[in-house]
Amino acid sequence: MIMAEKKKGWKDLPIGGAITEAGNSKKYNTGDWRVQRPLFDAEKCSQCMLCVIFCPDASIDLEEGKVVGMNLEHCKGCGICAAECPKDAIEMKNEGELKAKERQKSKEKGKARVG
Repeated sequence: MIMAEKKKGWKDLPIGGAITEAGNSKKYNTGDWRVQRPLFDAEKCSQCMLCVIFCPDASIDLEEGKVVGMNLEHCKGCGICAAECPKDAIEMKNEGELKAKERQKSKEKGKARVG
């Protein structure tokens, strides 16, 4: 008679590795692959801090306890901050279009300096 071996469950498996310093947006620049960029309008902001609470990457910049903008080096452009903002103080814009406009402005400034 052949006895079937009991299958191992996840609790029986040995540890295969330990991640001692998992990557996160505070330690690493993770905002360079963003598709949407948040634009912050300080005049519309009521300082309710919902964006701070809901941002999964802690990318909301605070100064003296007030929201002052976004940390674009770490923001991944998920749009949660904009979705949660009751005052529409955060608007998501296409990153590619914004970068193209910034490059164009930079070129125009360069031409103005030369001429």
